[in-house]
Amino acid sequence: MVSHCCKLMVKEEFNKLKIKISSIELGELEVQQKISIRQFDKIRAALLKNGHELLEDKKAIQIEKVKNAIIEMIHYSEQPPEEKYSEYLSKKLECDYTSLSSLFSEVTGSTLQQFIIINKIERAKELIIYNELSLKEICFRLHYSSVPHFSNQFKKITGLSPVYFKSLKVRRRVALEHLMDEQEIKTKK
Repeated sequence: MVSHCCKLMVKEEFNKLKIKISSIELGELEVQQKISIRQFDKIRAALLKNGHELLEDKKAIQIEKVKNAIIEMIHYSEQPPEEKYSEYLSKKLECDYTSLSSLFSEVTGSTLQQFIIINKIERAKELIIYNELSLKEICFRLHYSSVPHFSNQFKKITGLSPVYFKSLKVRRRVALEHLMDEQEIKTKK
């Protein structure tokens, strides 16, 4: 589960199966009762039907917890954590960052730092499109030390500078306006 919509869908599926959930977080849930093998199979089938899977492997579960913590921290929190991402993850998951990082690399074939950077850039793209924050404010929110550092990383991941990326949004909007104008001219003829 990587979004709040996913959590709602999972809750709904468990309600249909009359299984009470005591807590649900991104990536994990706790039930109030023992689950039979038959119920477990029904849960697995319901989740698969909706594009989710039930994780049973401890390493995969830990990786999902790491990914969900990062996604929650970067995409859903209004304020950036006060501490570094590594400290935040260690505290939240009650595990040494070096161990988390090693496990992440072993299981995914990618580094934890790369996953964080990709999510930071995706969030930056959203914030640029919303046009509510300046680049400096975006840098602060996403823990970049400076606008040039952010710009370099943004360009490395997207192939575009943040300013150029922002201009594309304006061009698309202008292009759509021209399409609307052209459509109006055609309908008037």
